[in-house]
Amino acid sequence: MIDYRLASSSWGNEEIDAINSVIKKGMYSMGDCVKEFESDFSRFFGCKYSVMVSSGSTANLIMIASLFYKKENPLKRGDTVIVPAVSWSTSYYPLYQYGLKIKFVDIDLETLNYDLKNLISAVTPDVKAILAVNLLGNNNDFSVISKIAHDNNIYLLEDNCESMGSSFNGKFSGTYGLMGTFSCFFSHHISTMEGGVVVTDDEELYHILLCLRAHGWTRNLPKFNHVTGEKSDDPFEESFKFVLPGYNVRPLEMSGAIGIEQLKKLPEFITARKENANFFVQLFRNHPHFIIQKEIGESSWFGFSFIIKESSNLRRKDVVRILSENGVEVRPIVTGNFAKNEVVKWFDYEIHGELSNADLLDSNGFFVGNHQFDIKDKISQLFELLNKIG
Repeated sequence: MIDYRLASSSWGNEEIDAINSVIKKGMYSMGDCVKEFESDFSRFFGCKYSVMVSSGSTANLIMIASLFYKKENPLKRGDTVIVPAVSWSTSYYPLYQYGLKIKFVDIDLETLNYDLKNLISAVTPDVKAILAVNLLGNNNDFSVISKIAHDNNIYLLEDNCESMGSSFNGKFSGTYGLMGTFSCFFSHHISTMEGGVVVTDDEELYHILLCLRAHGWTRNLPKFNHVTGEKSDDPFEESFKFVLPGYNVRPLEMSGAIGIEQLKKLPEFITARKENANFFVQLFRNHPHFIIQKEIGESSWFGFSFIIKESSNLRRKDVVRILSENGVEVRPIVTGNFAKNEVVKWFDYEIHGELSNADLLDSNGFFVGNHQFDIKDKISQLFELLNKIG
C-alpha cells in the first residue's frame, strides 16, 4: 500500500499555542487576532485591504455581493458574468443567488484554466465581469485576461481559493483583479480550520465588504467611510444600525490566531510543493497515457492532475479503482464540467461555443494530492503503479 493521501495537517505546536492563547482570553468571536492576520495577509500579498471570513465560499459570496452596492457602475440583476466551465460549486452559486447570467467558457486541457481564444470570443456588450479561477494552484494568463477586461471596461475578479502563493510576472495571483478570494480550508495551502479572505485595493469595496461580513451593520466601519459617509460618535446609536442586506460570515478569533502562524510558514510550504512538482513533472512529462497540468507563471501546485489521452486504451474507472486499492486517494478534477451538474437547472446561463475540453476532463480526468513536505517517494510509487496499469 502506497498510503498517498489527498491532504495532511500543516499545523505544529505554534498553532496549538495560538488556539490556547485565545482560550485564555475567553473571547472567541472576531477580534484582534483576526485584525492582525488581515494586516499580515495584506503585507504578504502586496494588497491594501484584506477581509477575513468564515470560508473561501463566503469570500466568493461577499465579493460578488459587494459589486451590487458600489456607488458607480454597480452590477445589476441580469448582467452577464463569464466563468470557466471547470471550477468549484461556490464559484458559481453567488452569481445565481444575485440574479446574474452565467456564461460558461471552455478550458484549456493543459493549463486547466480559460481557453483564451474562447474567452476572447465570449466577450459581448452584455458581459460586465470575468471571473478568473486559478485552478489547482495554477495561474491564468493575466497578460491576456487583464487586457481583455481593461479594453472592454469590465470587472476582473479572481477565485484564487486553490492557488494561494502562486504568481504571474512577479505578482501574486488573487491580486490581479478588482478583488480576489482565498481559502484556508484544511486541504489548502494554509489551514485556519475553516476560513477565507477577500483582498482588494479599492477602499469603497473594502468598506462594503466589512459591512456585508457582519450583518450589514455599521459597527465595524471606520468613522469616515464609503457606505454611510460619517458615523455617529455615539457607539450605542451605531451598535445595531443596519444599512446593507449583509450576512454573518465572520471568522472565529481562533482562526485568525492560527492564520498568523500559518502565514509565517507559507513560503516554506510553497517551496516544498514546488520541489514535489518539479519531480512529478520530470516523471510524467510526455507520458503516453496522460496529459498533466502545464504551469503558467509560478504555480503553487495544489495537487497533480491527470487527463487520460483520447489515444489511450486506459479507462478512468479502472485507473481510479486500482489507485484506490493501492492506497492512493484520488478525486475528480474539481467538479469536472460544471455545466453538466443537475443544479444548473436553477441558473440563468448559456454555454459559449463547445465545452469539448471540459467534457474530456469530466470523463477522463482525476487528481492526486500534493503536500507541504517532501513526498517524492510517494510520487515515485505512483509513477511505477500507473506504468504497470498502462
